[in-house]
Amino acid sequence: MTEEKKPLDPEQIACEVCMKEIPLSEAKSEEASDYMLHYCSLECYAKWKEQNGKEDQ
Repeated sequence: MTEEKKPLDPEQIACEVCMKEIPLSEAKSEEASDYMLHYCSLECYAKWKEQNGKEDQ
């Protein structure tokens, strides 16, 4: 018998703002020297940036 191959689920990560589970490959990220934050959309990134007083550099 042949075994049916199932596609692997992509690695999931939670959005820093809304905690929605998203594939890591689709996440937007903000990098820093010792950590990385992930966002499901530019809207969540903007909301996080506004809440934390971050400015574009």
